[in-house]
Amino acid sequence: MATPTASVPTPDIHSEEFLARLKRRQLRLSGACAAAFLIALLGLPLLNYLLPNAMATRVGGFPLTWLVLGVLFFPFVWVIAWVFIRKSIALETAEAAEVESGKQESR
Repeated sequence: MATPTASVPTPDIHSEEFLARLKRRQLRLSGACAAAFLIALLGLPLLNYLLPNAMATRVGGFPLTWLVLGVLFFPFVWVIAWVFIRKSIALETAEAAEVESGKQESR
């Protein structure tokens, strides 16, 4: 008598395992983006402390410190947010594609 072959369970996009894996990956991404923000946020005072003469250099009529703080910081934060959104969407798309490919293979 032949033994029945075990069917491979079809991954579910709404399963706890799928959502937990996606949350872990997005948490790592969030941590990386937060680290980049904190480096920028804490780096400016540190640069002012360690390199006061360089940070006092005038660029376009402004001290370098004010140029970085007043002009460059806001776009840097926008870039961090843009990277986070793009990579987060890519993570979700990759996870969904992985689930769909698992469904195709089990048919």
